[in-house]
Amino acid sequence: MPIPICGTKNILAPPLPSGLDSRFHLPLSYRYPTVTGTQSPFGFRASDSSRSSSSFLEFAAMENGGSPSLFPYHRCKTIHLVRHAQGTHNVEGDKNYKTYMSPEYFDANLTQLGWQQVDNLRKHVHESGLLKKIELVVTSPLLRTMQTAVGVFGGGDYTDRLDILPLMVANAGNSERAAISSLNCPLILAVELCREHLGIHPCDKRRSISEYQCLFPAIDFSLIENDEDALWKADVRETKEELAARGMNFMIWLLSRKEKEIAVVTHSGFLYHTLAAFGNDCHPLVKQEISKHFANCELRSLIIVDKSMMGLDIPATNYPGNIPSGRDLPSDVADEKNQEKERHK
Repeated sequence: MPIPICGTKNILAPPLPSGLDSRFHLPLSYRYPTVTGTQSPFGFRASDSSRSSSSFLEFAAMENGGSPSLFPYHRCKTIHLVRHAQGTHNVEGDKNYKTYMSPEYFDANLTQLGWQQVDNLRKHVHESGLLKKIELVVTSPLLRTMQTAVGVFGGGDYTDRLDILPLMVANAGNSERAAISSLNCPLILAVELCREHLGIHPCDKRRSISEYQCLFPAIDFSLIENDEDALWKADVRETKEELAARGMNFMIWLLSRKEKEIAVVTHSGFLYHTLAAFGNDCHPLVKQEISKHFANCELRSLIIVDKSMMGLDIPATNYPGNIPSGRDLPSDVADEKNQEKERHK
């Protein structure tokens, strides 16, 4: 069951992408744990008529940090967030933080253990049926994230064909891996917005897009404007607030996409600072579940909701009813009309 993302409070809204306005809100959503029988999660039964629905919701909000929320299904989108597998910088950086400043780990690639993590996650998304549901894979344009994305969500082994490009060529980034096919898998799209914390750390600086295109021929780099890395600065580190604002813009961009189920392969820092902005109106354990640090190659499924009128998708599962048409005035509406008529006599 995907985890619903709860709303934000007291957060400065980042600049919105063109085409969006201030009516857009990131999602407020909450679901209670499944309860067996008629027992409520608060110790009384649904048949207990001593509590009104309004007092029930007030009590629920007080006890659990938020009352249930309902949203139209067609305004919801499922995202599967993945942190990249273990990179060479993770191994040494875990021992000594200063390693992250070493040019030796420029655009770090996956370790062999990292590739084992990729294989295990790939097995999971196939066996769970998740891969069949995903319509788009979004990846940060760094070596370790793209290796993870193609390894988990890509096709099988590539065989030379003139009409089909490989997702990854053999031994890309010292992977010691065979080429990976782009057949029978979703589009993989590189996006700068979901990059890791920018600046100072060479492991977070990317190569040129032209170099990546040689290594990952079937990844779509069309949304990246500059061939060279114009975002990373050797002497300036992106602030946590700037990173969180960039993450919020990325979430808004995801909601602007037509796809309903999207996988995102990105980084620990980006995920932590982005997701920390959510869940403030949820139970503390739900907020923790949303925003806790990701392990290497962890996948976490969440739901985001378009609460504005930005998305104009036609609901595919709704049915208008009254076909063929006939009299269908509900009794409660009839009661209201009758009471109104009595008041005006």
